[in-house]
Amino acid sequence: MKPDSPLNPARPLPPLGGLPRLHGIEPHEADVTLPLGERVGHTLVLGTTRVGKTRLAELFITQDIRRKVRGEHELVIVFDPKGDADLLKRMYVEAKRAGREGEFYVFHLGWPDISARYNAVGRFGRISEVATRIAGQLSGEGNSAAFREFAWRFVNIIARALVELGQRPDYLLIQRHVINIDALFIEYAQHYFAKNEPKAWEVIVQLEAKLNDKNIPRNMIGREKRVVALEQYLSQVRIYDPVLDGLRSAVRYDRTYFDKIVASLLPLLEKLTTGKIAQLLAPNYSDLSDPRPIFDWMQVIRKRAVVYVGLDALSDAEVAAAVGNSMFSDLVSVAGHIYKFGIDDGLPGAAVGAKIPINVHADEFNELMGDEFIPMVNKGGGAGVQVTAYTQTLSDIEARIGNRAKAGQVVGNFNNLFMLRVRETATAELLTRQLPKVDVYATALMSGATDSSDPHGTTAFTSNTQDRISSNSVPLIEPAHVVALPKGQCFALTEGGNLWKVRMPLPAPDPDEAMPKDLQELAGYMRQHYVEAGDWWESQGIPGLQDKALPDDLLDDFKQMTAAEEAEA
Repeated sequence: MKPDSPLNPARPLPPLGGLPRLHGIEPHEADVTLPLGERVGHTLVLGTTRVGKTRLAELFITQDIRRKVRGEHELVIVFDPKGDADLLKRMYVEAKRAGREGEFYVFHLGWPDISARYNAVGRFGRISEVATRIAGQLSGEGNSAAFREFAWRFVNIIARALVELGQRPDYLLIQRHVINIDALFIEYAQHYFAKNEPKAWEVIVQLEAKLNDKNIPRNMIGREKRVVALEQYLSQVRIYDPVLDGLRSAVRYDRTYFDKIVASLLPLLEKLTTGKIAQLLAPNYSDLSDPRPIFDWMQVIRKRAVVYVGLDALSDAEVAAAVGNSMFSDLVSVAGHIYKFGIDDGLPGAAVGAKIPINVHADEFNELMGDEFIPMVNKGGGAGVQVTAYTQTLSDIEARIGNRAKAGQVVGNFNNLFMLRVRETATAELLTRQLPKVDVYATALMSGATDSSDPHGTTAFTSNTQDRISSNSVPLIEPAHVVALPKGQCFALTEGGNLWKVRMPLPAPDPDEAMPKDLQELAGYMRQHYVEAGDWWESQGIPGLQDKALPDDLLDDFKQMTAAEEAEA
């Protein structure tokens, strides 16, 4: 047995797994390249746990960070739901080597104190996009469709009122006014009457003074008296303002009924506005003492930045999915604007329709994907969006969307396919069914003997031997070949049908000293609590942090009680 030591000149090779003979078909290896023009057709990477999928992502992301086109770097956006520390380190190290550390953004839900901030509904081309991004995450199946449509209308009313008041919409403001629409109705009425009818408030105050519990309409019970007075005034005068009419229609609902029909909206907003996450998703633009940068996708695209998005799905998968969907929806909106006007729209000396490659890498993308992801891969190529998605099986996509037709629609938009070792036969058949069958020639040896029927003849028997060649049509690759791939190897189907058998390098991690101290702490946290992709969503919390949630004195009391109970037993 040869010892596995660096000092041993005959050190055994590391275990690869799978069947190494699958890569011995071609003795003369050559570099495999994918033309940059094919990247816009999107790329799908499939592979089970621990076969090199994220390390392959490192190779792709490294090239995107280092690449220059006409003297300018390319934009790189990486979504990482689980939190892979080596991937974060690789991105920072490569950005520093390329001189782009000043353009490096880290958005991480698990570490809000050092994370960049981002407002998913703060930028829009049309005001209705705010409601679409929020209500689009609600269920639209069965009876939920009506509630989703009402939630869309209600959020749209609030967003229009906020914009008219000169306020930038964010999740906190929308949640505040969903819970209490009366305050926004009064604030907007003051804004409107101050510009159009300054004397209206005198009449409204007189109406408010006459109100009591007996003369308030039944549907307005529970509302503020000023809201009731405003409603009575507006019913007597003819004023047409679409925002004011929308707010008025909302407050005329019975309070109990209104709370029921917005019940599906509030849990989503709670996910996005609880704890320190609210500081990240609803940033205070006027707080100049906060050193954390605020970014939006258009700003990131114009700067050709490098963005790492860590969603900390191990701690809270629900919040991770909600934030990821919001970011995807916002990115789709920005892609639509770029498709129509280019990236420099509104800037002096802007080139009309100018576009740049937008490299989007989504690890475990099935966990972030919703209906908004489909137009990104379907139509985003026209805006320069180049999606590289990484997942384990086709069933992951179907389970996430809940519709086989939509899952097929998503997969059908990926023109390049990299398939590492997979464990699901249906996933392997995504590759094997696209390949032609080949003719295999087989030889068969036939021999026989014939006895002579003439007893007086000189020949007792005759014999013959034949070699027969037959042709059989067989698949070029069987699903069993994909299942038996070694680690770090894959089949690649590129440029519309060119098949390659690929052996890729697995990069070693870079030292932590190359990173700032806060990012080193973040990487250590991610490495400590990293869970393999096969079971991260089953975890209900971060292991090792449960005890830390209690003060030391309570922990001591708990340990003493436990010891006493064990002694009595």
